[in-house]
Amino acid sequence: MSEILKANEGKVEVIEVDGKKYQRLPIKTHVITDSDKIDEVVDKYAVEFLQDGDILFITEKIVACTQHRAIPMKDIKPRRLAVFLSRFVVKTPYGIGLAMPETMEMALRECGTIRILFAAFISAIGKLFRRRGWFYKIAGEQARGIDGPTSGTLPPYNEYVVLTPAQPDKVAHELSEKIGFPVAITDINDIGGNILGYSGDQNDIERLVAILKDNPLGQCHEQTPMGIIREIEE
Repeated sequence: MSEILKANEGKVEVIEVDGKKYQRLPIKTHVITDSDKIDEVVDKYAVEFLQDGDILFITEKIVACTQHRAIPMKDIKPRRLAVFLSRFVVKTPYGIGLAMPETMEMALRECGTIRILFAAFISAIGKLFRRRGWFYKIAGEQARGIDGPTSGTLPPYNEYVVLTPAQPDKVAHELSEKIGFPVAITDINDIGGNILGYSGDQNDIERLVAILKDNPLGQCHEQTPMGIIREIEE
């Protein structure tokens, strides 16, 4: 192997879930763009490290980037509705989400105006009852996964909006068939996450979310947009 995989600074390498311990081993890559192909990236950086029983997990962002689903901010012209709706989205330290006109505009395009308006209406009702998360339950994963630039976003994506990947489950299965290991396409951040596509047993998805819930990867200066889940045998 060309190097030893180890946890990113400030991240925990081993986590215990349901009485079992798992390593989360991040894999460093170059900055992935639309000139890359995701299968070639996996082959170049990940395959040599995989061992029997491993699961390869890949962030949805680099999959989307290789699918030409990263849109320059300068090319997005938000309509008035996008500007209005973005004002009501709560900003967090973990990502801009739809709290800017450009990302809200892309949500309107991806999900449809009627669906986003209905999601906003339901969300407003939820806030009256101090319930959060209703917007994305209605708007769906296509809206939830839209990423806008933040202060820590790695160039050139500090000037892009990145959409959710197309057909993530299909991507996971195609990659798995090629490399011979289970593959998960993940949307994980510091406040939780989802598995967008998985080539293995679907009953394992909740376990994978639990294993990755503290976000062991890093896509800023760390440049580790993929990693390996490895159960520790005792």
